[in-house]
Amino acid sequence: MARYTGPSWKLSRRLGISLSGTGKELAKRPYAPGQHGPNQRKKLSEYGLQLQEKQKLRHMFGVNERQFRRIFDDAGKMPGIHGENFMILLESRLDNLVYRMGLARTRRAARQLVNHGHIMVDGGRVDIPSYRVKPGQTIALREKSRDLSVVKEALEANDFTPAYVTFDAEKLEGTFSRLPERSELPAEITEALIVEFYSR
Repeated sequence: MARYTGPSWKLSRRLGISLSGTGKELAKRPYAPGQHGPNQRKKLSEYGLQLQEKQKLRHMFGVNERQFRRIFDDAGKMPGIHGENFMILLESRLDNLVYRMGLARTRRAARQLVNHGHIMVDGGRVDIPSYRVKPGQTIALREKSRDLSVVKEALEANDFTPAYVTFDAEKLEGTFSRLPERSELPAEITEALIVEFYSR
């Protein structure tokens, strides 16, 4: 199935989390969309809970099902806890790290920056959003792209950079210094439910 391109606010309300990271989607109407408004029945089966958790994480990173499953399988081959490894691999994607450095306001915008060839990794242009960045690699904005208004707006709005990423606002480049720890990853995700979903 192809990547979701429908209304992201409606999807955020359906899943109960802010997919843009701004929280605006849930500020006014913090309940699922539909004609019954906040009075809808919300009792989910165990399978429903697992599926919802999987969909939350998948849509948060904007990954299609086949890609998502492939990353999950790769995480299973690594030493350590399967669910944590899975989230670390998602966090290591190039589009996500561009978003984490503050070069884009959302992961969707970061994906577009990468797709359009504005991003360089270790001095070479990379236009694959799913490119897996290794600790120690440097991510920078191309010389020709430094005057982009969307980047300037994103940098002005950014007020937090995670500890596993370093960013120099003057040079417009940053480094993926180390793999993130579980405490630094999205707290609203229960990765054990996703492992259970795929282990059925």
